[in-house]
Amino acid sequence: MALRLGDEAPNFQAETTEGNIDFHEWIGDSWAVLFSHPADYTPVCTTELGYTAKLKPEFEKRGVKTIAISVDPLDDHHGWISDINETQNTTVNFPIIADPDRTVATAYDMIHPNAAEKFTVRSVFVIDPNKKIRLTITYPPATGRNFDEILRVVDALQLTDNHAVATPVNWKDGDDCIVVPTLSDEDAEAKFPKGFRKIKPYLRVTPQPNK
Repeated sequence: MALRLGDEAPNFQAETTEGNIDFHEWIGDSWAVLFSHPADYTPVCTTELGYTAKLKPEFEKRGVKTIAISVDPLDDHHGWISDINETQNTTVNFPIIADPDRTVATAYDMIHPNAAEKFTVRSVFVIDPNKKIRLTITYPPATGRNFDEILRVVDALQLTDNHAVATPVNWKDGDDCIVVPTLSDEDAEAKFPKGFRKIKPYLRVTPQPNK
């Protein structure tokens, strides 16, 4: 059954390139990004893992761990990492799960037979410290993901968890936010000392409150 937003991320035990893990224990008090790949030694995946490695400082600033998965065995992962490091001018610095029996891929509904019979599609799951799924994105096998967008969404999730705001179209960290409709004008005045601009009764804009 497909996982939905707010569902608990299924726990699992697995071999990874950084040792055996219990997924929930590995997440700990962090956020996590779990993302799948159709196969090792494939070109699009190679670029994605290389770029994710380069983004590690950005993920760490946000308290986020990244972990990849494909249905290939562990030995293949280790060989592929050498290729990623060489071709992408980086060092892979996060674990890759080996899932040859497809246990994890099945639990997370990562195999879509109408897109690719044997392999996982490009699934992304953002999981919060309570182990709840907060974002799912699914890309077809031939389309590389935008990991800058994943960072942007993490920024929005963490902001809106802690402040009574929503983020408008194309929002980026530092941009103005939208006051949530459930907040009265009086409560908004008290909550947002920088003030807010009322465009319509339901559309009120305020500077990002944690900046």
